Amino acid sequence: MTKIKSYWLLKSEPDVYGWDDLIAEGEGTWDGVRNYTARLHLRAMVVGDEAFFYHSNVGVEIVGIIKITKAGFQDPTDPTGRWTSVKVKPVKKLKRAVTLKEIKADPALADMDLLTKFRLSISPVKPAEWEHIVGLSKS
Repeated sequence: MTKIKSYWLLKSEPDVYGWDDLIAEGEGTWDGVRNYTARLHLRAMVVGDEAFFYHSNVGVEIVGIIKITKAGFQDPTDPTGRWTSVKVKPVKKLKRAVTLKEIKADPALADMDLLTKFRLSISPVKPAEWEHIVGLSKS
C-alpha cells in the first residue's frame, strides 16, 4: 500500500539558513530541531513529501517548495542521538512569496498550524491549505 503524500511547513531563519543556501547546496540536511512535537513531524515524513520553505524572523514568508529526499535519520548535530533530521532538495521558488500577514488575513487559512501552533518550526499543512497557498503564490 502506497502512502499518500503529506505536506509540511519548515521554518528557518534566512540569515542562518535560507532558500539561497539550500539552492547553493543542492540538497540540505534539516537539522538542529529541538522540539518534541517537531521531532514527531520529522519522523512522520517520507521520501517524496513536499514542504513549504518558510523564512522566519526575517521576511516571515513562504518562499519556496522543497521535497524530502531522505527520511528521518539521526541529527548529525546531536551528540545524544535523540533528535531527528531529514534531507531536502529545492523543487521551486514561488513566483511570489506568501507573507505571514497575508496568511493571517485569509479566512481559508485561519486553522493553519502556522497560526495556531506558531512556535513550532515544523508543522503539517492540510492539502486544501497547500493548494490555497500555491494559488496565492501565482497571483
